[in-house]
Amino acid sequence: MSQKIHKTAIIEEGAKIGNNVEIGAFSVIGSKVEIGDNTVVKSHVVIEGITKIGKNNVIFPFAAIGQIPQDLKFLGEDTSIVIGDNNRIREHVTIHPGTKTGAMITKVGSDCLLMVGVHIAHDCVVGNHVILANSATLAGHVEIGDHAVIGGLSAMHQFVKIGKHAMVGGMSGVETDVIPYGTVMGERAFLAGLNLVGLKRSGLEKDKINSLRAFYKKLFEENSGNLAQRVKILNNQYEGEELVLDIIKFITESSRGICKPKN
Repeated sequence: MSQKIHKTAIIEEGAKIGNNVEIGAFSVIGSKVEIGDNTVVKSHVVIEGITKIGKNNVIFPFAAIGQIPQDLKFLGEDTSIVIGDNNRIREHVTIHPGTKTGAMITKVGSDCLLMVGVHIAHDCVVGNHVILANSATLAGHVEIGDHAVIGGLSAMHQFVKIGKHAMVGGMSGVETDVIPYGTVMGERAFLAGLNLVGLKRSGLEKDKINSLRAFYKKLFEENSGNLAQRVKILNNQYEGEELVLDIIKFITESSRGICKPKN
């Protein structure tokens, strides 16, 4: 087993370290930690608790993963963190394990970029290909869908759900759910339209984007009936259109309500 572990690093007995793992100076790896093959843990990183990290990750200095949750109800129960593959976890990122009032686990998917100072609180679920910009903060029980982008200095309220391919603007406070493919911004975030840039970058066909834009206009810009009534009507009109149905399903399952346009 090939490993490159600095002589000043502390690896507690019981930790499971994969092949070709690098661990830098003064890093501390707890006894219940698992680190997958080809992962690089740079200097001054602390990874504790029941934490499982996949392959090909890079974890930068002063990241702290597995410290107890910032939840006064937490009493030391055995909860965990699972992190996937190919992530970049930058300096000063903090990720906390789950709690007994949640799912007992915090999850981060694969191919994510967590920029400097990101905080992922207890019981959060972060999907794949997610970008959290500098100092983005997720309160407890937040869910982030695949390919979402969360702007710097933004904050997600407890239990908020961010749909896949959504974008949250920098310095936004998000108190309600964000529809898939949507863009929100503002001190108290409002829906500002579709994430057209993200949709185009994902290679989506032009006709599907145009159909989604037409649906969005009917859903939020027409005044006939309330939102629930319009959702019901449009569900029949757009039968078989996957992107539209993603949004309809998200809205009907939302427990906090969704971010809406200002007007």
